[in-house]
Amino acid sequence: MEYTKLGATGVDVSQLCLGTWRFGKESNGVVETEKEDAHDLLDAFADAGGNFIDTANGYGDGKSEEWIGDWLADRDREDYVLASKVYWTQESRFQENLSRKTIRAEIEGTLDRLGTDYLDVYYIHRWDDDTPITETLETLTALVEEGKVNYLGASTMASWKLTKALWKADTEGLQRFDVTQPLFHAAYQRDVSDYLEVCADQDLAVCPYSPLAGGFLTGKYERAGEDTYDVAAPEGSRGQLDDVFSDYYVSERGWHVLDAVKAVADEEGATPAQVSLRWLMDQPSFTCVPIVGARTTEQLAENLGAVDVSLSDAQFERILDARYDESGEYYETSA
Repeated sequence: MEYTKLGATGVDVSQLCLGTWRFGKESNGVVETEKEDAHDLLDAFADAGGNFIDTANGYGDGKSEEWIGDWLADRDREDYVLASKVYWTQESRFQENLSRKTIRAEIEGTLDRLGTDYLDVYYIHRWDDDTPITETLETLTALVEEGKVNYLGASTMASWKLTKALWKADTEGLQRFDVTQPLFHAAYQRDVSDYLEVCADQDLAVCPYSPLAGGFLTGKYERAGEDTYDVAAPEGSRGQLDDVFSDYYVSERGWHVLDAVKAVADEEGATPAQVSLRWLMDQPSFTCVPIVGARTTEQLAENLGAVDVSLSDAQFERILDARYDESGEYYETSA
């Protein structure tokens, strides 16, 4: 595993980050990833040289952080870069926001569950329209000054809100965000270029979640008819089980990108998932560290294989260009 600087920070992280949102998560009464399987995934990731682990206080109602903490108890904490998030709550149950009260309560719960004195990255999980951003940043700045947090991050939000937060931090002498975590992948049906341009201009690391479009970019889905949203989904896949899968991940643009990804994968003797991850890792304007959320160690091994894939500039551009129609406009979300 090769390592890269996390944006403008001085910390080195693995080129892929392990996402743990499935740890302890219940779907229709079934836990998607049990504790033993979670520890197997963490073992496999660490054995491959991975050191960047992403979680949140709400993942699995706190179980994700607890299970990572149990795993870390037998390892050297300093070998890993831990990221968690705040907005939804486990401790301050009556306040899901980014107020001083909520953040103060939630950081203590997160640190306790992880069994650590500090976080490397602390994200705001969502933007809070009801709490002044200055209050949020002042509270987060205090956590950095107290040694409970090293760097601040921001998850998905509008680009103007990210810009506002950076401006507030700069003008008021507060800690600014160094890392972002948007939904972003090669086939994403929305244009997020304005958000990414802010990240590039401000030297913010981008750690996209759902980098494989919920599995769409693994190549296991096929068109099932003339309509864009007619999808042939394998048994037990998210496309079959998740009612909103098509709304989130399937678009006319996506099908064109998937065709290009498959063609490049064939050329390189790689899988579509590996090519899709490599495309993100090769972003030229900003540091991009995709967050992979594999369910099995076999899936994780395939994802980690992306670090050994090389894309030429022409192959990178082919995947990028597949997002546009012949007139140079983005493909619409329907056929």
